[in-house]
Parts: sequence; structure tokens; C-alpha cells
Amino acid sequence: MTRTTEGLSPELHAYVVAHSEPVDDVLADLAKETAELFPTHKGMQIGPEQGAFTTLLTRISGARHVVEVGTFTGYSSICFARGLPADGTLLALDISDEWTSVARRYWERAGVADKITLTLGPALESLRALSEEPRFDLAFLDADKEGYVDYWEELVPRLRPGGLVLADNTLSHGRVVDSDDTSAHVQGIRDFNDRLVSDDRVTQVLLPIGDGLTLARRN
Repeated sequence: MTRTTEGLSPELHAYVVAHSEPVDDVLADLAKETAELFPTHKGMQIGPEQGAFTTLLTRISGARHVVEVGTFTGYSSICFARGLPADGTLLALDISDEWTSVARRYWERAGVADKITLTLGPALESLRALSEEPRFDLAFLDADKEGYVDYWEELVPRLRPGGLVLADNTLSHGRVVDSDDTSAHVQGIRDFNDRLVSDDRVTQVLLPIGDGLTLARRN
């Protein structure tokens, strides 16, 4: 067993994708349309291997109630919703009607629209408006990086014991270890990663999937 994680060349990434759950026409078309409509933002969409992982994790964990902070055009929400049971629910929080209008079309096409409730507006306000009683089995964080710590503090109290949090982009394309990069979004990720390490409410691991995918479990 190797003691370090292998770097992925484009060829090796293609191999990973080819040997994971296949991407169906709905997700393939969504990724294509997103790239065409929002070329400068297409990197905000999770990768196919991340999508397969989130669907499988949702099923394995037995999650019934999921909250997603940052929906964009709906790729990740489809993946989570597909892992939910028939009576499962997903609360999707986003600030953009333009982006989520694409998501709503693809939720219908994927047959998961009845599981998803979309709330538009600043996600921090939407979270704070929810009861603090534990209600979620799984949370996904993929929004503005400067806000990750604040989102975290609102999510954890609303997560049941044993519930999971997934946070995307926690390597910030490797810039987390570049001391010369003091940009707000990179520092936001550093602050978030440091907060989790010091938070005794959870057990966590930072996985080198995509741009870094942190998985935390509420103790």
C-alpha cells in the first residue's frame, strides 16, 4: 500500500471515470449545456467521479434528508436525490435564479423534482431561518469559499448524530499550501480546514477527490 495519494494525469482521470458508475444522458447533457451557457463558471460543477461518489455515499449512509448549500445548475443535487429513498428530501439553497432555472429543468428530466425543494436567497440566511433541531442526515457544502466557516457553524447543529457533511474544493487547486496566495477564497478554505481539525463535534477526512472533498461525521 502506498503512503501517498497518486496525482492524476488527464489519462488517469479518464480511467477513473471510465471505471466508476457511468454518466447517463441526463448528467452528460447537463454538463454540456452548463459549459455552453456558463463557460466562465463551468468549473463550479462537480466532476463525474464526485457525482458517482455522492450518490453511492447517500445510499450507503441511508440518508433521507439532505441539504445542499450551493446548487448551481443541479448536477450534484441530481446525484444526491438519486441516492435517496422514495420518501427522501433534498433542500437546495442557492442565490441564482438563472443557474437554478437550468437545474429545475433537469430535475424534471431526471425524475427527482418531487424530492427537491429549492430556496433562493443568501444561504446563510436560509440556514438560520431553519429550526436548530437536528433534521438532516447529510449536508453538501459547495458555495462561496469565504463563507464556508459560517455555513459550517449553521449546518452542524442541524445535523443528526452520525450525520455527514461533504465539503467541496477543500484543496483550492493546491493553493492551500501556497503561502504567497492570500486571496480571500483560498484563505476561506484554509480557515475552514483548520476549523474542522479543531472541532471536537466531528471526525473528518480530507479526500483528494476532484479539487478536494472533505467528509465529516458528527459524533
